[in-house]
Amino acid sequence: MMITRAFSMLLVIAAMGFPLVAFGASVGTASRTSARGLLVVANKGNHTLGIVDPISGREIATVAETGVTGHEVAVSPDGRIAYVPIYGNSGVGSPGSDGRTIDVIDLPGRKLISTIHLSRPLRPHCAMFSPTDGLLYVSTELADAVTIINPKTNQIVGSIPTGQAESHMLAFSHDGRRIYTANVGPGTVSVLDVASRKTLAVIPICKTTQRISVSMDDRHAFTSDQVNPRLAVIDTADNKVARWVELPGIGYGTAPTPDGRYLLVAVINKNQVAVVDLKSWKVIRTIDVPAAPQEIVVRPDGGAAFVSCDRSGQIAEINLHNWKLEKKIDVGPICDGMAWAVR
Repeated sequence: MMITRAFSMLLVIAAMGFPLVAFGASVGTASRTSARGLLVVANKGNHTLGIVDPISGREIATVAETGVTGHEVAVSPDGRIAYVPIYGNSGVGSPGSDGRTIDVIDLPGRKLISTIHLSRPLRPHCAMFSPTDGLLYVSTELADAVTIINPKTNQIVGSIPTGQAESHMLAFSHDGRRIYTANVGPGTVSVLDVASRKTLAVIPICKTTQRISVSMDDRHAFTSDQVNPRLAVIDTADNKVARWVELPGIGYGTAPTPDGRYLLVAVINKNQVAVVDLKSWKVIRTIDVPAAPQEIVVRPDGGAAFVSCDRSGQIAEINLHNWKLEKKIDVGPICDGMAWAVR
């Protein structure tokens, strides 16, 4: 009787014009769909963008960059176009060349299709798409600003001052209203208002800081002290450091899990990823990875995390269901920034 009633209900739904597939889709199906994609990685050592098939666990193509060298990469929301800011041949705050371009790469075609030229040498570094307005935002260190680019025209359409030098990395709030920049040498975080294109606050953190991420509920931002083994937890309501989380070593890249429960922290000097419980604010486990973990990208379905480990030339894949190292993927030398490309 229950089967008959269910079948009858489906017939009524179909008669109303709703597709039956929507009612037959399962969580498993959604997870498999969101798990499909490519991983792209900036290989600093050979000046290429690597395209990685995470299922087979191999780098399937590389695209040469036009300059020396790209450290980070962003991918358009449709997963087709990658943007690689060409930073230069130095580290942040160090002498060297000053990049002034952004490579635009067609991922399906696996080729460079355009180059965006900035107004002057600016050391463009971290690029991210806004979750709301479709524009590309790029940290431009030598301008003490975030530069805004319209990807439809590849033209600069504005900028937001950070009020600080060495604004190296940036992260968006999920509502698209705020940008947080990690300002390395000053050891601060700038809070930017996207709509007004103004600096709202500059938050003192420590002597030197690196990389930044935002919690899934937008209540906290995270950045690591580069001198002491601790993670700063910023309360985004009052723009102050709310607490410190002790780490097993120096933290680097961070990424929250999609369920908002955990924060993954690359511990660069211990060759580990630390898992921080965002309820207890404690490290609850560590996972060994190859040498010098840099950046962490979590697969959209939350089933796996990918960690670029630059001294090994490998990406570590961590299974987030059992917290084990699933595989090591060989990529280019000094692999660094990564992004997920949906398909």
